[in-house]
Amino acid sequence: MAQDGRGVTYQTVDAGYFEKRGLMRYAGVASLWALGVGAVISGHFSGWNFGFSTGGWGGMLVAGIIIAIMYLGLTFSIAEMSAALPHTGAAYSFARTAMGPWGGFLTGLCENVEYVITPAVVVTFITSYVNAIFGLDPAYSPLTWIAFYAVFVALNVFGLELSFRVTMIVTLISLAVLVFFWLSAIPNMDFSRWALNIGVGPDGAAVELPEGGGELFPFGLSGVLATLPFAVWLFLAIEQLPLAAEESIDPKRDMPKGIILGMITLMVSAFMIVLLNPSVIGVGSFKLSSSLEPLLDGFRAIYGDSGVVVLGLVALTGLIASFHTILYAQGRQIYSLSRAGYFPRGLSVTHATYRTPHLAMFVGSIVGLAVMLVIWFALGAEQAGASIGSVLLNMAVSGAMFSYIAQAVSFILLRSRSPHIERPFRSPLGVPGAVLTIVIAVVTLGYQVQDPNFTKGVLWVLVWFAIAIVYFAAVGRHKLVLSPEEEFALSGGKAEYRSH
Repeated sequence: MAQDGRGVTYQTVDAGYFEKRGLMRYAGVASLWALGVGAVISGHFSGWNFGFSTGGWGGMLVAGIIIAIMYLGLTFSIAEMSAALPHTGAAYSFARTAMGPWGGFLTGLCENVEYVITPAVVVTFITSYVNAIFGLDPAYSPLTWIAFYAVFVALNVFGLELSFRVTMIVTLISLAVLVFFWLSAIPNMDFSRWALNIGVGPDGAAVELPEGGGELFPFGLSGVLATLPFAVWLFLAIEQLPLAAEESIDPKRDMPKGIILGMITLMVSAFMIVLLNPSVIGVGSFKLSSSLEPLLDGFRAIYGDSGVVVLGLVALTGLIASFHTILYAQGRQIYSLSRAGYFPRGLSVTHATYRTPHLAMFVGSIVGLAVMLVIWFALGAEQAGASIGSVLLNMAVSGAMFSYIAQAVSFILLRSRSPHIERPFRSPLGVPGAVLTIVIAVVTLGYQVQDPNFTKGVLWVLVWFAIAIVYFAAVGRHKLVLSPEEEFALSGGKAEYRSH
């Protein structure tokens, strides 16, 4: 047992500790690309479109460009840090080396909120699609949530190779669906009539313009800024890739390539969906501003209701891709904090046969489901059905923004304080890119506060933080373990990285 001088204590563990927490290496560049794109792609199927109600079409486009710039600054920073610090801990690992144990813990906690809540958001969209396709009563939505969690946690548990193969398949299918939609939409679009069919009512809220031809920016600059939190959904979770570092064959070489290729893919897809989905004749920005299944609305307008079941199932693929891959990230994120002792250590034990962090995924999923069910029963089924997705989305985005700020700060500190660390890849945007990430993330948080559903969501986040901080202060900080992340950080980045 040793004290490190920062109020934390490291306990000695036996040789079997890390043997019970072993991972397998499998992922190459293609698998990492699929993991990153798959995690995000559901945001091109649902969620982003709520921004039309605050910014109109032009506001959504410009907000998307601003958020893309933020993510470029973030992903280039992460690409550099993930190659230099190839640990499963990702955000926690970067912050731990740059800002000490408390900095690492709080950053990991922010990311934990994001990765536990984001699958909950995605499964609400999945359920909405399923209800629309099969005409199910929304009152039974919790049963659909539980069913999807059970199936995809199982797929993630039963082997790394299976998990990555499923990820690759559903990601490629999702992109094929989007390309098919773009090709279908182009000959059936009327941009001015439908994409520009939002105006401003007497109360300042969005109203439908029956003949279209509205302004690009009906809500002005403030509308653009208010749309930033919704535009985040077009890229949210690309930053999860470094969580696969210890399951990557060559993370120092492959991780930056996977992140950058994934970001390029997502920027192209984001532009196409923002342009084409509201432009389809019979759809429009106003209708999409409150839709839980915007892509399905687009398919219906083009092909009619006769094929709604087939089209709906096709449109589900993107949501399923993200649900599956973010459950993967959730498990690795909890695993890394648990292996180092920040969370209860038992959560990091991996499956004896499949070498996957099954306990971490199971507990994270139970917490996500519990939050959903509490909101569902607290608000009542009818009210919760209308607002649960927005409440959860605000929780996930707020956790993400705080973690982005912390990771960008970590990048800046590591550049200034630890220039000796080997950096196989260097961010072409450097410190200015990280600073821009911080500025945009802070502005996004500022406008997110104005969403009435933010208050409902942030209260849950504060409770989450309070419980976790009390646990770490009272218990966790006295039971830390020299995991790869901790060894690297304690050496000041001078120790050669080695995986246990």
